Amino acid sequence: MTLRTRTRVGASAAAGLALAVAAVLAVAAPASAHNYVVSSTPVAGSTLDTLPAEFAVTTNGPLPDASGEGRGFGLLLTDAAGRYYGDGCVTIDGDGISAPAAIGAAGDYTLTWQVVSTDGHIASGTIPFRWTGAATSDGSSAVPDCGGKHPLTSVVPPSAGARGSAPETVDVSSLLWIGGAVLAVLVAVGITLVLVRPRRRAADDDSPAG
Repeated sequence: MTLRTRTRVGASAAAGLALAVAAVLAVAAPASAHNYVVSSTPVAGSTLDTLPAEFAVTTNGPLPDASGEGRGFGLLLTDAAGRYYGDGCVTIDGDGISAPAAIGAAGDYTLTWQVVSTDGHIASGTIPFRWTGAATSDGSSAVPDCGGKHPLTSVVPPSAGARGSAPETVDVSSLLWIGGAVLAVLVAVGITLVLVRPRRRAADDDSPAG
């Protein structure tokens, strides 16, 4: 293979690899914009004997409240019987949300959280924990809505006795983005391999006569 041919093949290989990298960055970026929980009060799976001033969830990035009314955001506390506790009022502050804490008799509880991610998609999950202290509220069978100020109809309450779930919802569009990224990389790598593979005929032509 001549120097000129090698240079051309090398440039083609570099272009193929650059295409693969660009595909990963361009396609995978939207999936990485989903917010996820980095800390919470209470901690999932923990046991509380003293009620904190508020229940809170902190995510990995800023939470956009486009409506200015907290639509799409929520913190719902339920006991094993499915009763709700708290008034449904949620405060959105930077990368976290919080709500005044209220709770019933000792037992198992589930805190369901929901936020609007940076990319506009909904992310949610549950935080199960055990309470061993005294009740501060009788609870209610109705979903609390902060006096109608923060409707939580979009927040899906957990089933009675729920013991937890994945830290955030699995978004189908994210799976499609990731699948597309993998496919793009495979195609780019395949093209690169074809370009850099020396052809026997070309090698024979470059060989000295005789």
